[in-house]
Amino acid sequence: KDQDVKYKTAEVKSLAKAVADMSSDKETLSTELAAVNEYYAKLKDRCIAKPETYEERKARREAEINGLKEALRVLESETAFVQRGSKRVHMRGALEAR
Repeated sequence: KDQDVKYKTAEVKSLAKAVADMSSDKETLSTELAAVNEYYAKLKDRCIAKPETYEERKARREAEINGLKEALRVLESETAFVQRGSKRVHMRGALEAR
C-alpha cells in the first residue's frame, strides 16, 4: 500500500509539471496568436479595398471637373494672349513665289 502511494504521488507530481509546462506553452501561443491577429487586422485595412460612398465619388468627380474647367480657362487666356501678340509669319518660299 505504501508503494501505491509513492507511485500515485510521483504521478501527481509528473502531471502537475506537465500541466505547468502546457499552461506556459498556452500563454506563449496565445501571445503569438494575438500578435498575428493584430498584424492581420492592420494588413487587411491596408490591402482590402473599401468601396467609396456615393458622396465621396461625387465630391471627387466635382473636384476633378472644377480643376479641368480652371485648366481650360487658363489655356484659353494664354491662347488669347499669344494670338493677340503674334505677327504673321510666312513660310520661306511663299513670299518668293508671289
